[in-house]
Amino acid sequence: MLNIVAVLIVLTAAFSYLNHRYLRWPMTIGVMAMALALSLVLIAFDALGFDPLRGQGQRLLLSIDFTEVLMQGMLSFLLFAGALHVDVHQLRRVAWQVGMLALVGTVISTLIIGYGSFHLLAALGIAAPWVYCLLFGALISPTDPIAVLGILKSANVSKRLETTIAGESLVNDGVGVVLFTLLLDMLHTGVAPTFAAGLALFAREALGGAAFGVGVGYAVYRLLKTIDDPHVEVLMTLATVVGGYALAHALHVSGPLAMVAMGLLIGSKGRALAMSARTRDRLDVFWQLIDGILNGVLFVLIGLEFGVIEFPRGAVAAVLLVVTLCLLARCMAVGLPTVAARRLFDLPPRAGWLLTWSGVRGGISVALALSMPPGAERNLIVMLTYSVVVFSILVQGLTVARLARVLGLTVEGS
Repeated sequence: MLNIVAVLIVLTAAFSYLNHRYLRWPMTIGVMAMALALSLVLIAFDALGFDPLRGQGQRLLLSIDFTEVLMQGMLSFLLFAGALHVDVHQLRRVAWQVGMLALVGTVISTLIIGYGSFHLLAALGIAAPWVYCLLFGALISPTDPIAVLGILKSANVSKRLETTIAGESLVNDGVGVVLFTLLLDMLHTGVAPTFAAGLALFAREALGGAAFGVGVGYAVYRLLKTIDDPHVEVLMTLATVVGGYALAHALHVSGPLAMVAMGLLIGSKGRALAMSARTRDRLDVFWQLIDGILNGVLFVLIGLEFGVIEFPRGAVAAVLLVVTLCLLARCMAVGLPTVAARRLFDLPPRAGWLLTWSGVRGGISVALALSMPPGAERNLIVMLTYSVVVFSILVQGLTVARLARVLGLTVEGS
């Protein structure tokens, strides 16, 4: 384990330096691009007969349980750190828009991708059962808040539009995970879930997770009000994340949504009413550092893991079609409704197209794909998931700011 951590930290630091020195891309995109390039170099060495070099890398990567590392390790810290600096007052103003986009949009996107990928893959002669295609739709439809929040920093869009995009990304994971859980249960039992079962799971996981997060966050806020010591208060927020996520998991409620709720409450009420200026400065520095380091390690891991993915015959055509399908589904589920009902959503003209393009997927989709039962179908879904994630981060992530300028959605001085 020590060797794995050492390699990942060293590579992340080296890639971060090279990106800052030469590429000047957003850090998460830059380090992932370099890790992906390293994976491709190792594949090339393997093709030239340097098997030991790639073999060592593969053994290292295969020894990492990506799902465990992200879902039970990094995710709680990253979501809390991301939610800590979201403007809660602005989020309240777009609450119903965020809810509609996250709930209805994710369900519509799941159905479009599930139905479309089933027929597209069949047309290419690739057998993929219905339930696996729907699972793929459920895990790839939610956007990744970790990636989205990092990329939005360079877009300079209005605060309302930024909050809508960030809020939808923070919430739609809960919806996607509930859909994924229901479909995975159907895969194991062979029995289609009922509407009542789905509603009960959503209430327990999503609503229960949010309520749990608010409760714990408020309790910690009350404790923070009784002291004024930066070291103790920062330590208490760290304990809140670690202990809260573990307790949410034990109670079978959504840990990710609990972290978002805690981050929002402590980041607004806690920072404003329970902390001195000195404590706020220390808190910001600590969580920005945690966020930067873990983001870098996560995206390096995504880039490196790409080197151990198997690409069967016909994979290129399948990837191109599925990537296009995912963009189309995002457009139909989120982009077109916000354009057609612009006054209702109260967003700037053409904002729907930016909502579509800023729907970046990331590590959460990969972790869900890797949690599926082993088999040929899982390998296919993992390959498609990685391809969509890499495309969305490298292509969409690098062009979001430029698209915002072209659409006239940037705000001077933002």
